Amino acid sequence: MAVNLLGFQAAWFACVGFAAAGRAWLALPVVAAVVAWHVRCADRRGRAVAVVLITGAVGALWDSLSAAAGWIAYDGGALVEGTAPFWIIALWLSFATTLNVSLRWLRGRTLVAVLLGAVAGPLCYRAGAALGALQLADARAALAAQSVGWAILLPALVAMAQRVEAQHV
Repeated sequence: MAVNLLGFQAAWFACVGFAAAGRAWLALPVVAAVVAWHVRCADRRGRAVAVVLITGAVGALWDSLSAAAGWIAYDGGALVEGTAPFWIIALWLSFATTLNVSLRWLRGRTLVAVLLGAVAGPLCYRAGAALGALQLADARAALAAQSVGWAILLPALVAMAQRVEAQHV
């Protein structure tokens, strides 16, 4: 569990730090290593890949909506104008690796997941802005939106990861 958490933190700092420095592509090997290690260590590799891909798609949609709404602005890196940049999507892929490992304890604790999402989600965006990786046009509105979004996203993603892992194929 500690290796999982440390891997995610390394990916987070790589994505945010390199994005702030205008070299977001340098984070991709770090994220690839974190995700590859997670999949390699998973008992059910196909299910681990499914959780990573679903979480990546949800995150890409959420951050693209956040950008389109004007809550968050990114300096480049978007593959399609007005959408989330690749490094944010990579960050979501690495976040997915925590859902059935270091965040597994949230299973069945929906209220805790709601509260954690409502607090930790916006703090991550605030930290990313403080480090220069993104801009919050109206910080109060952006952070409030992230709080509501993450209060929904975190418990939903934990539940999804649990369901995918438990599938009988």
